[in-house]
Amino acid sequence: MSQTSVIEPGKTDTTAELDVELRKVFKVFNGETAVRGVDLNIRRGEFFSILGPSGCGKTTTLRLVAGFEMPSAGDVLIRGEPMNRIPPHRRPVNTVFQSYALFNHLSVAENIAFGLRLKKKSASEVEERVKQALKQVKMETYANRFPAQLSGGQQQRVALARALVNFPAVLLLDEPLGALDFKLRKEMQLELSNLHQELGVTFIMVTHDQEEALSLSDRIAVMRSGKIEQVGTPTEIYEYPRTLFVADFIGETNILKGRIEAGNASTFHLLTKTGLKVAVQPKFPLETQSSSRDIIISIRPEKIRLSLSPPTSKINCFEGRLKHIMYLGANVQYVVELLSGDCLRVKLPNTTNRLPTPETPVYARFAATDCMAWED
Repeated sequence: MSQTSVIEPGKTDTTAELDVELRKVFKVFNGETAVRGVDLNIRRGEFFSILGPSGCGKTTTLRLVAGFEMPSAGDVLIRGEPMNRIPPHRRPVNTVFQSYALFNHLSVAENIAFGLRLKKKSASEVEERVKQALKQVKMETYANRFPAQLSGGQQQRVALARALVNFPAVLLLDEPLGALDFKLRKEMQLELSNLHQELGVTFIMVTHDQEEALSLSDRIAVMRSGKIEQVGTPTEIYEYPRTLFVADFIGETNILKGRIEAGNASTFHLLTKTGLKVAVQPKFPLETQSSSRDIIISIRPEKIRLSLSPPTSKINCFEGRLKHIMYLGANVQYVVELLSGDCLRVKLPNTTNRLPTPETPVYARFAATDCMAWED
């Protein structure tokens, strides 16, 4: 079996369009299946994120690519080469962990050089590549400091430099910003995005942070119970979720249940048990329009509009009262209790210094095209 070569900056490999492939991959731990038949194709140069709740199998999937775990069944390929029997140190990948995993007794430069010295690179090459890596992460002036003398964000930059100095074909990121505070995390997200664009290296990131995945990724895989629920661009995942789980997990949404009262292939009316009648134009056609089937619909909070007086259109316009008002700075989140007793969460831009008070009568409205629908 030939060993996959590492592509250095400035060189391109045109023999394949995919950097990572997972084919019907399973992973079983002590009788428990953590990964269930996962199929993934990750393109060269992509920023690809694996997103899901705790215990869904996303970290195990990343470890299967890294070689820290071997598949119980199925195949892992990197740049077209089977990796099932290739140990981690011989794979053209490097991993950045949430804990940074830096050597406290080594300086920044020595941490970055560690892997190169293991590969018996010459002193001059080590020095040059360490300088290049430090420049990439804007840490040139910190070369002689030790990890304990650095902030969390600086340590994360060193961890990135240590991974990038080996010219990996694929950079694996395991919750890379999870240990940082909110403001620093936002700053590092921007730096990570810029770094990806500059290098053109394939990034695969595992995260449970939906906003982080949406803002950084070219494509996202949403996992649940060891399986892939959906793969798509951030827009596809958020605006066109294929399952209720994806819609509910990515961002916030309002969920209503009922049965079809009347309709056709493109539009139907949902009647809830509380008597709410909702016009729906689903983004994906339902398998059946039978009135005997239970249907679930969801509406994103930002798709709903509020007014103090009755709107002209009566379609999906419902009277209610404000029950809760949450000031979020740039946005305001409202909870509206409809006359039916149903509650809707509404998120609107903060465009005024004066907010209405609780119990204010309001009208909530949304378009039929803003409803997503699935069979229950």
